[in-house]
Amino acid sequence: MNFLRKQLDSVKHNFEKGGKWEKYYFAYEAFDTFLFSPNTTTGAKGAHVRDAVDLKRLMMTVIIAMLPCLLFGMWNVGHQHYLAIGEAASNGDKFLLGLIKTLPIIVVSYAVGLGIEFIFATIRRHPVNEGFLVTGMLIPLVMPASIPLWQVAIATAFAVVIGKEAFGGTGMNVLNVALTARAFLYFAYPSQISGEVWTYLGEGAKTVSGYSGATPLALAAASTGNVVQDLNGFGHGWADGIYSFWNMFLGIMPGCIGETSTLMCLIGALILVFTGVGSWKVIVSVFGGAYGMGLFLNAVGSAPFTQMPAHYHLVVGGLAFGAVFMATDPVTAAQTETGKWFYGFLIGIFTVLIRVFNPAYPEGIMLAILLMNVFAPLIDYFVVSANKKRRMQRATV
Repeated sequence: MNFLRKQLDSVKHNFEKGGKWEKYYFAYEAFDTFLFSPNTTTGAKGAHVRDAVDLKRLMMTVIIAMLPCLLFGMWNVGHQHYLAIGEAASNGDKFLLGLIKTLPIIVVSYAVGLGIEFIFATIRRHPVNEGFLVTGMLIPLVMPASIPLWQVAIATAFAVVIGKEAFGGTGMNVLNVALTARAFLYFAYPSQISGEVWTYLGEGAKTVSGYSGATPLALAAASTGNVVQDLNGFGHGWADGIYSFWNMFLGIMPGCIGETSTLMCLIGALILVFTGVGSWKVIVSVFGGAYGMGLFLNAVGSAPFTQMPAHYHLVVGGLAFGAVFMATDPVTAAQTETGKWFYGFLIGIFTVLIRVFNPAYPEGIMLAILLMNVFAPLIDYFVVSANKKRRMQRATV
């Protein structure tokens, strides 16, 4: 590390004012502060509080929390592939195949996103925004392994330019950037991100008899009888019990790369909550809202999907991943402590409502979070207004 530090210091003068690469200073600064903590101080006199946890380190904490989902997702990509074609493979082979399919998506996401960030930083003459460190990982995790790389590039560019830079950059965006990328693909190229695209098969691969790459939400939406029985019986002859509750909790099923495992998401949630990076109130309220709406539909609904046990809603689709890594986004979520409860609870409610009553969008968590991103400032406004009103009433007593 000392060698790298010396190399950065040796070229620093070229990027400072008057240097031949002055206009690229903020690109240099981004690499420098990403690798090393800044050595600047706030002043020469007086008492100052210094903390090594800057925005880059906070973003790295979120990335660390996503690693369980990423690593499990790589294994599951390979597992679903070999399951579909009826071949036995070791866990190492499964993980290697998943790595080969996932790594290019991650590289494209970071290359395109960071490239745009550096361009905007150079044009606007401001430091490179660190927020894409997390977004660049979130985008691949909410994609199927079979997604074309050029679509990942287009979606990433759209999300960064339209979803963030158009609003002023990190901290100014209204919508979650990673979900903006997914929503763009969902409406622009639906055939590559919906239907039976969730298992990587490979060109010319022959699947076992009876194979289907449908997700549990798609099966539930199409159910004409007992949803749980239909799910547990799915895969008869090639993968019995593939959609049992335990399998769905572990995440051993087709789906996006990083969002299938509720268990891995909960491990990530513990990291975020323990480090103080993520709000436990948002996470708990999302699960609570989804479970409560599931119970309500069990009591009043008559259609098969409404009768799916409420706890199944917590493990199917990307609810857990959305609750932990998307809904807790500090920029687009509610900021007040009371508002976080309402914000998360409504996300859970709308997720189940969209799933059950709009079969065209069986994965409701994406639209629910984007909708509540828009209403988060309004929630905070009413919470603050209510607090002011109570204080004024106490002051007049």
